[in-house]
Amino acid sequence: MMKLRFLQFAKILAVLTLAVGLSSCASKDKEGADATSGVKLTPNGSYRTASTSGPYLRNKDSGLPYDFSGNQSVSISSGPRSQKYIALTFDDGPNPQHTPRLLDMLKRRNVKATFYVVGRNVAAHPNIVRRTVAEGHEIGNHTWTHRNLKTLSDEMVSWELDKTRDAIISATGVQPRTMRPPYGAMYQNQREWVYRKYGYPTVLWDVDPLDWKKPAPSVVAQRLISGTKNGSILLVHDLHGQSVDAIPQTIDTLLRQGYQFVTVSQLVALRAAQGM
Repeated sequence: MMKLRFLQFAKILAVLTLAVGLSSCASKDKEGADATSGVKLTPNGSYRTASTSGPYLRNKDSGLPYDFSGNQSVSISSGPRSQKYIALTFDDGPNPQHTPRLLDMLKRRNVKATFYVVGRNVAAHPNIVRRTVAEGHEIGNHTWTHRNLKTLSDEMVSWELDKTRDAIISATGVQPRTMRPPYGAMYQNQREWVYRKYGYPTVLWDVDPLDWKKPAPSVVAQRLISGTKNGSILLVHDLHGQSVDAIPQTIDTLLRQGYQFVTVSQLVALRAAQGM
């Protein structure tokens, strides 16, 4: 009888232990969802966003204006160094695998970023660009084919920018307000006539983690964090999985350090207001 009772108790204890273990695993999976969250499509092909609940740090709304009509700078690579405003920018998307989960990460943390999109990718994935704009992010012109603009005639540069602008407007109804040349390669005279013709400031960067070489996410994050200072414009590529995986650590650390994330337009407007 004692042996039977002992066996029954052992079975109950084993079941309870298993239940606790599964609960613990589920909790860890929820906390790590940023790195692995899948993106589901609804029947009409639109992207379903993830829940914003969770123990995430939240970026404060800066209240900075977006209107930079007073800007006189043909190109910029940073904002004012006097305040802890920074701009997170993503190049070369949209990517159907990585951009949607990046948008989930940004939404959870109330971070508005600027996406420099390649026109042919916009044409291939307009739903992602629509979602990007709907969630408050900014879209910039990154050309149609991602060619080095220094190798192109003025007519071909215009074609690259026009075709991308039209794709963005077709997908979102929104005009891009800034541009970024692929590889950052653009002659000064090209920057000047593009500014005169389109009103686009050429936006470069001052923090480059070299994520196109595909280092580990922890390396990308550390390079972004260590390079950031007041007014920084951070360059990341949302077509690389390890780059997107680095974003939660990067944002959370910079928020803890007191930085506020703003869009490029807000940073340009702040520069203009301070006479830069």
